[in-house]
Amino acid sequence: MEEQRGNKLVLIGFMGTGKSTVSRLLAEKLGWKRVDGDEEIEKHENRQISEIFASDGEAGFRDIETKVLHHILADEDCCVVATGGGAVLRETNRQLMLGNGFVVALKASHDQILARVKTDTARPLLYGDAEDRVNLLLEQRKEAYDFAHLTIDTTSLSAEEVVAAILEQSRLKQA
Repeated sequence: MEEQRGNKLVLIGFMGTGKSTVSRLLAEKLGWKRVDGDEEIEKHENRQISEIFASDGEAGFRDIETKVLHHILADEDCCVVATGGGAVLRETNRQLMLGNGFVVALKASHDQILARVKTDTARPLLYGDAEDRVNLLLEQRKEAYDFAHLTIDTTSLSAEEVVAAILEQSRLKQA
């Protein structure tokens, strides 16, 4: 595989697949900046994701997410971007990611995702019965991450193993 010369690596995937953890480790290994999409949204809006969902609804949140993602991918260099799990739902965002970086989809088994997220109260899309919501969202998004340049199944891998696989398969140079 030819070495990737891009200076942005974009992690996508369903909630609980390891994007936040892996992005931290990848940024450290590459000597790049780490940018968390959800954290950037909260900074931009000066409010928490749950507040945005409560006041603006999911559609309003997705509008903000698109604007912030565009800013990140246009303005940042040498960065690892951890997107929110639903950032891929808009074609505009998918094209933006593909046009501005090397896109890696992280996936995990249903049971692993549920184990990782079921007690997380900071996820507005899981309010109510977490298992039912995970099942519904996984079904709705089952092909949403297929556009990535590379897909890694994180189910039985440590975060360090995921990072090693991404570095090996993307041919990005470590710092």
